[in-house]
Amino acid sequence: MVQEKKYAFYLGCIMPNRYPAIEKSTRYVMEKIGYELLDMERAGCCPAPGVLRSFDKEDWMVAAARNICIAEKMDVDLLTVCNGCFGTLQEVNTQLHENEELRERVNLKLKLLGDYEFKGTIEVKHVAALLSIDIGPTEIQEHLVRRVNATTAIHYGCHFLKPSQVRQIDSPEDPTILEDFVEALGIKSLNFKQKYTCCGAGGGIKAAYADTSMTILSEKMKHISDVNPDFILDVCPFCHLQFESGQDWLKKNHDINYDIPVFHLSQITAYCMGMEERYMGLQYQNNGKKYELIPIEVQTND
Repeated sequence: MVQEKKYAFYLGCIMPNRYPAIEKSTRYVMEKIGYELLDMERAGCCPAPGVLRSFDKEDWMVAAARNICIAEKMDVDLLTVCNGCFGTLQEVNTQLHENEELRERVNLKLKLLGDYEFKGTIEVKHVAALLSIDIGPTEIQEHLVRRVNATTAIHYGCHFLKPSQVRQIDSPEDPTILEDFVEALGIKSLNFKQKYTCCGAGGGIKAAYADTSMTILSEKMKHISDVNPDFILDVCPFCHLQFESGQDWLKKNHDINYDIPVFHLSQITAYCMGMEERYMGLQYQNNGKKYELIPIEVQTND
């Protein structure tokens, strides 16, 4: 039995290097709702599901299992804020837990890396699932000091809900958990064409085929722009990077200036729970610098 109300906080690569405000926001939110996030010493890349797995699936699983083993030694479940990290770690955790022969092969390779043995004693969680399901839109309202009068275009991304038989979070074709959650924060989710398609970053596309990646993003941004949201809301730093840097690329290369702010779910939730707006990090991004959140103070009965 793992320790309750504690998580091994898996940072991944992009968040600490590009978007520390997402990390700060996540730590703020978790502390406010009574959870302790523990640092994972010597954690490595997840590694990304669309790259290393394509070349050597078993070694991909070994690298992921090593990270899971670190959390197992800490006797706590693992929490991540990234769809790609979640996709890798949750899928490997599930497969090794269910397949004894595969687990034995992976453990033999893990021994070559040090004192590691996958035992299958923990769960892998995504912060978006923890907030929207475990905490939920009703309970989160007990922790709010303000709501936001805004509209948003929600981007679920690819690996958060799919493959659905492994994730088992919500419908991959018509999910509602994020829409219900942000409604509790005062935010209206807008429907737009091809809402559940890829942002163009995953699967190694952004690194290997930049033009194709930007073509996918350009189409996605056009559909988002058609509904004129106040901001884009994501649950993945890699998607976040695509929407943020991609908008800048479209402006410089095609003279298309969407200038739509991009927030991770942790950022907007932290703001509604009392974190100062300057810590959300919008001033360090390429888009939406002039956007101002419209807060609605929560009335208490005190």
